[in-house]
Amino acid sequence: MSAITKEKKANIFANFGGTAKNTGSIEGQVALLTERINHISEHQKLNKKDFSTSRGLMQLVGKRKRLLSYLSKTNLQGYRALIEKLGLRK
Repeated sequence: MSAITKEKKANIFANFGGTAKNTGSIEGQVALLTERINHISEHQKLNKKDFSTSRGLMQLVGKRKRLLSYLSKTNLQGYRALIEKLGLRK
């Protein structure tokens, strides 16, 4: 069963990317990755020996880190607002 439905995905892009059709926005992509990371993290808590999922989780975290790094270099105010909105860094 998929963790993210079409409606949920459209809602995430509407909240963070401006519109539901703006799937290329960095903010929307980071928000979607964060949603997937949170879902997989819950799965990992229950299935500690699921190493393939653990590897996939690390890949998602790396991709999110690269996107956030790009966003911080190009739009620092947008980066800070996104971090605050998602609650990523304390």
